Amino acid sequence: MARFELLGTAIIPGKGTQLRLLQRNDEFSIRIAGTSGELMNTRLHGSEDALATLACERITDHPAPKVLIGGLGMGFTLAAALQSLGDAAEVTVAELVPEVEQWNLGPLGSASGYPLKDPRAKVHIGDVVQLIKASPASYDAILLDIDNGPEGLTQKENDWLYSAAGIAAAQEALRPEGILAYWSAGQDPAFTERLKRAGLSAEAVTVRAHRPGKGAKHVIWLAW
Repeated sequence: MARFELLGTAIIPGKGTQLRLLQRNDEFSIRIAGTSGELMNTRLHGSEDALATLACERITDHPAPKVLIGGLGMGFTLAAALQSLGDAAEVTVAELVPEVEQWNLGPLGSASGYPLKDPRAKVHIGDVVQLIKASPASYDAILLDIDNGPEGLTQKENDWLYSAAGIAAAQEALRPEGILAYWSAGQDPAFTERLKRAGLSAEAVTVRAHRPGKGAKHVIWLAW
């Protein structure tokens, strides 16, 4: 069997943790240096697709919808959002690590169909929190695929997005009848209750990492 080859490395700003991009034939993997597990793999993106499709199907009747995605990753959530929305849509992706954008513009982008080349897509290099705080009533949907979910893995600072203050800030950044969507590697009943205490209707949807019925179970929270 072919072995993974290292294509690139990147440091997560403010953390010092190194990300590693690897390729084996047509398969790509992003891992944290010094660990045996992987953060992302191009063969396992069913839940990233679902993050976009479950949320965007709620806003297809909105005129010129604007969507904010926290985390570019391997581009699958962006690709699914663009596929779900019409020509008048605008999708902004906030990505903390500049090299991840370059990886998606390079060979890695082939796995998701190079969504960054779509004229409806925009990239903000920086923390998605900055955009949320600076953009009141700006988005029809905010999709957050940051870290491992409510329990941060690569950055403890990511927990703010899942706190009461973070949820309130995201609510303020939504347009009327907008929707929030959060990706997580697993269930977290406390987060469901936190969304409800914020006055939101909340639904935790179990999805598969690979395809329906296959792969690990992940969770998408929809809140409106």
